[in-house]
Amino acid sequence: MARVDSLHSHTPHSRRSLPRRVATLSVHTSPLDQPGTGDAGGMNVYIVEIAERLARAGVEVEIFTRATNSDLPPVVEMAPGVLVRHVIAGPFEGLAKEDLPAQLCAFTGGVLRAEAARPLGWYDLVHSHYWLSGQVGWLAKDRWGVPLVHTAHTLAKVKNQLLADGDKPEPIARVIGEEQVVAAADGLVANTPAEAADLIELYGADPKRVSVVPPGVDLDTFARRPLRRHAARQRFGLPDDAHVVAFVGRIQPLKAPDVLLRAAAELRERDPRLARKLIVVVCGGPSGSGLDRPTALMDLARDLGIADCVRFVEPQPRAALADLFQAVDLVAVPSYNESFGLVAIEAQACGTPVVAAAVGGLVTAVRDGVSGVLVDTHDPGDWATVLGRLLAEPARRAALAMGAVQHAAEFSWSHTASGLLAAYREALDAHREVMAA
Repeated sequence: MARVDSLHSHTPHSRRSLPRRVATLSVHTSPLDQPGTGDAGGMNVYIVEIAERLARAGVEVEIFTRATNSDLPPVVEMAPGVLVRHVIAGPFEGLAKEDLPAQLCAFTGGVLRAEAARPLGWYDLVHSHYWLSGQVGWLAKDRWGVPLVHTAHTLAKVKNQLLADGDKPEPIARVIGEEQVVAAADGLVANTPAEAADLIELYGADPKRVSVVPPGVDLDTFARRPLRRHAARQRFGLPDDAHVVAFVGRIQPLKAPDVLLRAAAELRERDPRLARKLIVVVCGGPSGSGLDRPTALMDLARDLGIADCVRFVEPQPRAALADLFQAVDLVAVPSYNESFGLVAIEAQACGTPVVAAAVGGLVTAVRDGVSGVLVDTHDPGDWATVLGRLLAEPARRAALAMGAVQHAAEFSWSHTASGLLAAYREALDAHREVMAA
C-alpha cells in the first residue's frame, strides 16, 4: 500500500537530495488564473501554494503553462523564487482542454527550448500536473536526464466509473496517456489513500513509487471569525436570519450543483416555513461540458420554481471567498468525484460545516459526523433530508463548526510542501542509483 510521506530531518544527505530547481508543468491551466471558472480550480490553488512554499525552502520553481493571451509576457515572477513561463502552443483563444493533445508537441518544444537556453543541468526535477503535462514531462525527463514526479489530480478511469447523467466519458486517448505517464514517472503523488489505491489497482502503478501527500489549506486566510459573519452577509446581500447553503466551484455536471438545486426545491415543498428563509448561493462559472449550456443551472432554478432563492455569484478571490464561507450556514459539495475537494477544507477552516458526497477524496476531506456529513447518494431527496435536519438544528451545526475547524487544522500547505520534498528526494535518490548502476 502507498505510504504517507513527511519531511525527514535535514541531515547532510537530505540537503544533497533536495532539488535546486524544479520545472513544474501545468499545460492546460495557469496558476495566475482565477479558480472557479473555465479550467481553473483546485489544481491552480495547489500549484500556487506549493510553488511559493518550495521557494521559501530554497527550491526555485519555474512553472510552464500555455499562453492564452497575446498580451501575456513570456515570463512573470509570481513570487520570489517562482517564475511562470508562458509557452506559445496553438492559438491563444478558442481551444478547449479536449483540443490540447494536438498541441503537446508545440508545448514540449517550447519547454525544451527554454531549458536549452540555460546552462547544462539547469533543472534537477520535473513535476507535472494532470495527464497532459505528464506527457510533456515524460519527454523532458528523458531529454534532460532527470526524474519525473507526477500528480494526476483526476483520473479518467475513476471519472468514467462515476459519470453524472448526460456527462461525456473521458476518451480512450486520455486513458492511454495516463497509463503511459504512470509507467514513466519516477514518483507519483496521490492526494489521498483512495487515489493511491486507484493508481495501483486501475493503472498498475508500482506501490513503491506512490506517495500520499494531502493538499492543504491557507489557515491564515481561511479561518473562523464569527465576528465577521454579519459584515460577510451584508457583503453578499444575505439577510441575517436566512438559512444559507452554498455551492462553490466550477459549474459542470461532474460537480453536480443541480443536485443542490433539486434538493432545495424539495426542501421548500416539505417545509414552507423553511422556504421563506432558504437561500442557495452558487459561486462559480461554467466549465468543461457545462460550457455547452452555460445558463443551464439558471434555467433549472427557474424550472424548479426556486429562482427567487438562488443567488449566482461570480468566482471570488481568496479573501472574498473566505468571507462567503463565513456568511453561509452550510457548504454543499455534491460532486460525482473529487480527487480531494479543496473547497471542503477551506470551508471547514472557516468553521462552516460541509455536506459532501461520499466519493473519492471527499471521504478524507470531510470527517463524517465531526466536521460535516457525508451523503452516500446523489438523490435530491436524500440531500434535502440531510440539509433540512442541519438547518433545523443550530446546536448540531455549532458542534460541527467546531469539529470543522479542528479537522481543517490537520491540513496545511506547509505539510504538503514537506511531503512533496520527501517525494522529490526519493525520486532524486532513486534516479542517481539508476544512473550509477
